[in-house]
Amino acid sequence: MGAPVHGSDLRTDRPERSRRALVAGSVGNFIEWYEFGVYGYFATVIAARFFTPEGGSEAEALVRTYASFALAFFFRPVGAALFGRLGDRVGRRPVLIMVIVLMTVATTLIGVLPTYDTVGALAPWLLTFLRVLQGLSAGGEFGGAVSVMTEFAPPGRRGLYGSWQSFTVALGLLGGAGVAALLATVLSEGQLGDWGWRLPFLLTLPMGLGALWLRLRLDETPSFESLREESRPERPPGREVAKAIALGAGRIMGWAAAGYTFLVVLPSYLQSSLNATFQQALVATVLANLGFAATIIPAGLLSDRIGRRPVMLTGALLVTVLAVPLLNLLQNTGTSNGLKGGAVFVAGAVVGLMAGPGPAMLSEMFPTSVRYTGLGLAYALSNAVFSGCAGLIITETIKRTGSVDIPAYYAAVTCAVSVLALLTLRKEPVRQGS
Repeated sequence: MGAPVHGSDLRTDRPERSRRALVAGSVGNFIEWYEFGVYGYFATVIAARFFTPEGGSEAEALVRTYASFALAFFFRPVGAALFGRLGDRVGRRPVLIMVIVLMTVATTLIGVLPTYDTVGALAPWLLTFLRVLQGLSAGGEFGGAVSVMTEFAPPGRRGLYGSWQSFTVALGLLGGAGVAALLATVLSEGQLGDWGWRLPFLLTLPMGLGALWLRLRLDETPSFESLREESRPERPPGREVAKAIALGAGRIMGWAAAGYTFLVVLPSYLQSSLNATFQQALVATVLANLGFAATIIPAGLLSDRIGRRPVMLTGALLVTVLAVPLLNLLQNTGTSNGLKGGAVFVAGAVVGLMAGPGPAMLSEMFPTSVRYTGLGLAYALSNAVFSGCAGLIITETIKRTGSVDIPAYYAAVTCAVSVLALLTLRKEPVRQGS
């Protein structure tokens, strides 16, 4: 299915409403990815506290930790379908308010959970339950946030506005990495393992309250208001929407897989496979996320001028070609720290070329009547399979094969598939009203 599903896409001409929508939509993404980043950065600590019964190895505990990580992602499509249907029927604003409350409560509670030493086998089950709630809320977050951003975007700026979703992902991951690095610096290893790891999760509470306040002040989008005024709003056939969802998931699978490989899984990989220290791994992750953040907004802006296809194709092709050489630089003990830092920065930057135009590209594939559900499901399905499973697949495959090149192969192969899906995008720049 090469052509997007078109629908009405009205915009507001009031800049203050657009800016308010941009901030209110972005803040939930920041919190969501801050938490997912923190969970990934503290994976080894969480493994020791929740998934290491007597006799269990560290590798087995890490695999179980990533299994819990993956499970949350597999509830994202459920959340996308549930909240997306509500968002397409009752409005973007009320559903985004519900989502931020659920996300904040679930994440904050992780910070007060009893560990395995305290409650035994109940500990991993409690953690997994909260991860499921996070998965549901995250599934409802993306579709609503991107719908709000792109439906409020001024004419010719949909790519730029949508790119802020991805940019706040980078900010969230950087925020998580910064908090983790600060704690690793000011606390001893024992303090970090005993109670220090809880602090980043507890910080979600004040952030969530601030996000809730912003969303309570949010207006409903002009596109949805217009749809609500129609007596019998048009909805595309279910089969057509399903095809668009599958195609959208394929177009962003490289972004999902490479993004999580380079931006979240990297710290645990460097520690477990390349014997890096916790601090070294976090520095590498910060550099990768800085590279990611640096290209997202320019890529979204460029896609408004020349189209989504050339920008996203460039990113996917670069990951396919550069993934293995960049990882080999990290593996080489003779490589200088400066060159290694440059390698992880470039790895993040090329992913940003896909992430910048990606939200607008998905939004343009669906009409207003099914946009929240359609783009949310495409994103959630791709992330469930290719992001949520990235840590589990990479860790388990390295364990079985002994090959430390697995992360590069994973990113390269998924991006190669995305190249094929992206070739179905139209070539011309996106015009106003398309």
